[in-house]
Formats: sequence, C-alpha cells, structure tokens
Amino acid sequence: MSDFDKVLDQRGMNSLKWEFTVRNGVPEQWDQTDPEQGEDQVLSMWVADMDFKTADPIVNALRKRVDRGIFGYAFITEVYLNAVQGWMKRRHGYPIEHDWIVPTIGIVPALSMIVRKFSSPGEKVLIQRPVYYPFSNAIKNNDRSVLCSPLKLENNRYQMDLEDLEEKAADPEVQLMILCSPHNPVGRAWSFEDIQKVGEICLKHQVLLVADEIHGDLIMPGHQFHSYGLLDPKLLENVIICTAPSKSFNLAGLKSSNLIIPNSEIRKRMKEEIKASGLFGINPFGIVATEAAYNEGEPWLEEAIGYIAKNFEFLDAFITSSIPSLKVLPLEATYLCWIDCRALGLSDQKLDQLVMEEAQIYMDEGHIFGPEGSGFIRLNLACPREIIEKALQRLKSSIEQLEPKID
Repeated sequence: MSDFDKVLDQRGMNSLKWEFTVRNGVPEQWDQTDPEQGEDQVLSMWVADMDFKTADPIVNALRKRVDRGIFGYAFITEVYLNAVQGWMKRRHGYPIEHDWIVPTIGIVPALSMIVRKFSSPGEKVLIQRPVYYPFSNAIKNNDRSVLCSPLKLENNRYQMDLEDLEEKAADPEVQLMILCSPHNPVGRAWSFEDIQKVGEICLKHQVLLVADEIHGDLIMPGHQFHSYGLLDPKLLENVIICTAPSKSFNLAGLKSSNLIIPNSEIRKRMKEEIKASGLFGINPFGIVATEAAYNEGEPWLEEAIGYIAKNFEFLDAFITSSIPSLKVLPLEATYLCWIDCRALGLSDQKLDQLVMEEAQIYMDEGHIFGPEGSGFIRLNLACPREIIEKALQRLKSSIEQLEPKID
C-alpha cells in the first residue's frame, strides 16, 4: 500500500508547483512555499501535479534505466506501442491500432501544433469555457480567435449547451473544436450521449474535433468515463484523441504523451506538423515510465483514486458544515476541485487576495479559465489530507474575518 498521507519534501527539484510562482505569465523562483516558513508557509495547490510519489514499478524501471548510464536519443518500439494499446483496451474498452498512435512531447505543445495545422490564421476555434486555459492560449498565440460555447451551471452541475454548440459549429470560420473530456476544471465525466452529440455536430459541420482525454483515467467511484473512441466508427474518422500517463501517474515532467488518430490522412498531416515544428522525438525516460505505468501501474492508480475520493469527501463535508458561503461542485473525474465563491460578493482581485494573501493558499483563480469562471477557485486534491485540512482551516478563518466587512 502506498503512503499517500506522507508529506514529501519537494525542495531542490525545480518544482514549478513548490518552488516557483507565476507573475505576468512568467515563472519566478520564490521561497514562500518552503516548509521552513512554518505557519507562514504558502500551501501550493494550483499546478495539476500530484504530491504523491509515483508507483514503485515506475520508479524501479527508471532507476534501472539510469543505471545503464547512457542517455542518447530514443524512440518507441513494439513494447511501447503494446503498452499504450493494452492500456486503452483494458482501461477504457477502446481497441486501437499501433499505427494510430502518434507520440508527442506533451499535450499542450500538441494542441498548438494541431491549431496551426488544421486551422488558418484569423479563423475561429470552438471551446467550452470555463475550461483549461492552455486551450485559449494555443488558439490566441497562433493568431486564431476563440469562439466559446459556454457550459451551463444548473443545480450546481455543469451541462453542455448543445443547441448553442451546434449554432457556433455551423459558423464557416470554425474548422476546429477542442473538447475537454473529462472536463477540467469543472470535474464532469460527460455522458455517452453528450460525447456522441458533440461528435455528430462536428462531423455534420465539417469541424475537426480534438478530444483531450488526459484525465480519462482519473474517474471517481460511482462514475464512468466514456472515451470518444467508443463511438460510431464514422465519428472516429474526424477526431484526434489526446492521451498521456502524466496526470494519472504524476509523470508530467517527463513530457510523454500520445495522440490517437484513426484517420490516416489526418494522421499524416499531424506527423508533417510535428516534423515541421522540430518537436519530434521522445524522452527516453518518458518511454520507460509510460511502459511501466501502463503495464504495472494500475493497482497504484486505483489506490490513488480511492485516496483522492476520500479527500473530496472530507473537503465537501468540511465546507458544507463550516464554510456554508461556498459551494463545492460534484467531482466526477480529475483530482481538481471546483469551488463556487460567488456568494462572498468579492471581485476576482479581492478573491485572489483573500485566498493567496490572507489564507496563504496558492490555488488557480477561476477567471483564468475564462470569464465564465469568475468567482470560482480550483483546488488540487492530489495531496496528503493534512495539507487539505490546513488549507480549509485557513480559508475558514479568512472568510470569517471577512464576513463582518460584508455585512
């Protein structure tokens, strides 16, 4: 059994989450999250990394690879392809072919390459905000425009506005849509019917769909993930599916991911863009870690999901009983908790100040996921429960000091 309760010392590892802050989009080294700060330590709960040591089979495989002492260029073999293929079939019931697998050095760079290859400058790319902000960055940084079909919040649960989505997909300037499934930050595991309808809309209007399924392994108990790959074969001819072991096994820094592209012409064009971008090749440690994760890591992943689910139960119960001015959105997937703070009546700037400066918690502000996220915060639950309890106590205290000012 893994010790998920253990607080790990992450100093000296160049950890973006624990050794840096981001100002004006640029990481700056800082020491406010250093344990030596004592009670003044800022609790880092923003970056979508786990604060857990990854599965022993992965660590052991990497150690053996390091002991070889050679770190030259590497590429994938049948062993790697079999590992990815086996995982997709075993975990998600999705049978894929080796030829469909296109390795990339991360999903975020892949999104920028996809935007460049499958749309033109000035065109629109369709997304559903509030959503993972690198979607918008990939679009804007490549001289395209964001077209948003906002999610609807009904009875404390987000839904797709499929009528609005179809209306916007019909825009002739839209050639591409990026779907977040499961959804970050709102924690939805979309229904089979939702996914199918999105696929049908995109096919009808000749919009290429990018299905980001990077959180597809992280499904909370009682819920189910429906991979796009399980849909009608005709819909699979119009999709690029994004997958990686990074979120599931805490391997993001190894920059190892895979695109699943059934359509041979789309796959050929994607490989052309990877080559043109000069972003080909794959980290040799990413190869080893991916193979070990997919072949031997599943028991660890199930333990981690169980622990994260208990963290969510703890947080939900605490906020319901002790911070009733906040609302916790149900968590169906991911380890990222979306919290509605709008009842506090604070501007985004004041809410950011409350969380970071008063409560001394480094979370992602809701507004960075689009204006639809204004008044929300995103909290990372993949950490020892001790950190969550300390963060909630701080948040409670800060809000209690604030509330007399509200009155």
